[in-house]
Amino acid sequence: MKPTIEEAVKVSFEGEIEAFKPGNVSSYADGQNMTIQDFFLSAEVSTPILCRQESSLGERVLNSVNATRDAVSCNTNLGMLLLFTPIIMAAESGFGTIEELRNNLEVTLTSITKSDTNHVFEAIRTANPGGLGSVDEEDVANNPSSSLICAMKLASKRDSVALQYSNNFNEVFKLGFTSIKNFDKRWNSVKWSTVSCYLAFMASIRDSHIERKYGREVAEQIRIKSGIIVEKFNNSLDPEASIELLQGFDRELKTENYNPGTSADLTAASLLVYNLIN
Repeated sequence: MKPTIEEAVKVSFEGEIEAFKPGNVSSYADGQNMTIQDFFLSAEVSTPILCRQESSLGERVLNSVNATRDAVSCNTNLGMLLLFTPIIMAAESGFGTIEELRNNLEVTLTSITKSDTNHVFEAIRTANPGGLGSVDEEDVANNPSSSLICAMKLASKRDSVALQYSNNFNEVFKLGFTSIKNFDKRWNSVKWSTVSCYLAFMASIRDSHIERKYGREVAEQIRIKSGIIVEKFNNSLDPEASIELLQGFDRELKTENYNPGTSADLTAASLLVYNLIN
């Protein structure tokens, strides 16, 4: 029996937190001046808001950001909120297959209003993610002059969360969901399949959060190193036997304050799709 949408959201938030994600906060390690409890509390306060069907996309994102700030006084989940909300709204339209869910998602994205755009811009300003900087067109410091999709397309070359809005969540469905599905079949463990998904994102796409803060060269070096790590991890018959490999990579990243936050956001969204389908 499929979980309710709200149950799937709650389980996905918790699953992302519990999976060992080198460089990121998880049940295995705190980091970046945040604790695992910050993330659990953020999930607790934002889940019912995200699933409030009478609210629009922009209202859900903004109200969830405000609730998170009130609860933990920092940005723990902006990327996840931006990714979760359209997926949730797509699921609310009803679906039987992964293809139907993605078709619904396309309708959701094309139905975003000017009001939604204003609310999302306000949410981003409120969350104030690290390394955001400024740009010439559709800077979130200003009021939007075009649609959210147009703004996301402009940002898509420098931000993988924005890219999802402009390509109907291609990486989430094709890379993330597929990775979790395949490795859950192999290992019979959603938790360790989520780790493989996270490493796959790190190895396939330069992490936007790291690139914004430290530059393209550093982000590319981490992507290459992640490819080595994910190959070793995925070749393991027992993923738990790779704990020392993950711990070493975690220490390496955190020593330099490298936080692959965008990879974690994409992983969480992929896990949500998986939990909605299964």
